[in-house]
Amino acid sequence: MNLPLRRLLICLSFTILICSSRADTTKSVPPQERILILVSLDAFRWDYLQKFPATNLNRIAAEGVHAKKMIPMFPSMTFPNHHTIATGWRPAHHGVIHNNIYDPVTKETFAFNKFEMQGPQWWGGEPIWATAIKQGRRANVLYWPGTGIKMAGILPIEYKSYESKPEPNEIVDKGLAWLEQPMDKRPSVVMLYFHQVDSVGHKSGTDSPETAAVVAQVDEAMGRLVTGIHRLKLDDVANVVIVSDHGMANVSPQRTISLGDIVDLKTVQVDFSGALAGLRPLDGNADALYRAFKEKENHFKVYNQDNMPERYHFKGNPRIPQVVVVADDGWYLSKRSASEPSTREMSKATHGFDPELDPMGATFIAWGSAFQHGKKIEPFENVHIYNLLCATLGLKPAANDGDDQLVKEVLRK
Repeated sequence: MNLPLRRLLICLSFTILICSSRADTTKSVPPQERILILVSLDAFRWDYLQKFPATNLNRIAAEGVHAKKMIPMFPSMTFPNHHTIATGWRPAHHGVIHNNIYDPVTKETFAFNKFEMQGPQWWGGEPIWATAIKQGRRANVLYWPGTGIKMAGILPIEYKSYESKPEPNEIVDKGLAWLEQPMDKRPSVVMLYFHQVDSVGHKSGTDSPETAAVVAQVDEAMGRLVTGIHRLKLDDVANVVIVSDHGMANVSPQRTISLGDIVDLKTVQVDFSGALAGLRPLDGNADALYRAFKEKENHFKVYNQDNMPERYHFKGNPRIPQVVVVADDGWYLSKRSASEPSTREMSKATHGFDPELDPMGATFIAWGSAFQHGKKIEPFENVHIYNLLCATLGLKPAANDGDDQLVKEVLRK
């Protein structure tokens, strides 16, 4: 090997070493000076990092703390899990028990796709952005489920309610624009929500080229976020936590259970259906309704408040229907009878199943000077994230269901 080539290789090796150890050389500043960027990639299943090319996310995971998988709350739905991540309360305690809810006390209905039906009365607990504001910090929220509704009595300093049109890079740019503001307006908390992987996964399935393409889009956006942090010279203060709310499982018309083939749906109020169904008997006889499903239990399990699995933590709230039917992995509970024609195309994938199932596993990555580097941790429940977010910023957490084990595993000593 000639001398110039050898020198070039040595220089390249040194450059790679410096770049690869960038996270290790950033200094950790006091919690009160830190910025926290909480990113939700809806339905980004834990194994998508290996299943699809995700260069930026894999690099961020390798430099920071990465969980083998994160376990969502039951049911593994978007709204309950986002509010648990934000508050540290389990769904039965914060009250957002599904994407669609009926409250028998107030006779009101909550619908995930109707903002006007998502008033403050539905959202218990104190989300991290409210905790930050109450303790003198600025917090901005972009598109996170429920954004634009008062929680714990307040709104974020700056916010935009959910929109489906902005592309991943546009969402990142909006977040970075907040961080470019003068110090007196720059937020300590930025929360960003990306729906794209969930939307495409439902429509196309978990193994589709379309899902691979949208994973690449959000991966590019995460690289853009890190580049923006470098550009703004926020490496020492900015810390990023990337999560998903749940995973995704393929379903099929050939694996559909028609609720109407088991009971007369004219006698039942169906609060929700899909991976799980919530049922209320119109005649008040919940025991008879439970027995009707128990006698035909096949590819599903039926529960009431007496036999609900303890690990679901899903009882004690009147918003939880008296009878809950949970489909087996990959099966689907439909309000439509098998003999009825479908009015719309069935989704190719969905979520809501038992959180312990591998396809429901979510993603967790923590990256930045406040966090340990190059560490992989065992699976954990997302109920503990709120306490980690508070500890990262030096905030006193509000009451919640989580503990400090994740804090001990993730934060730098």
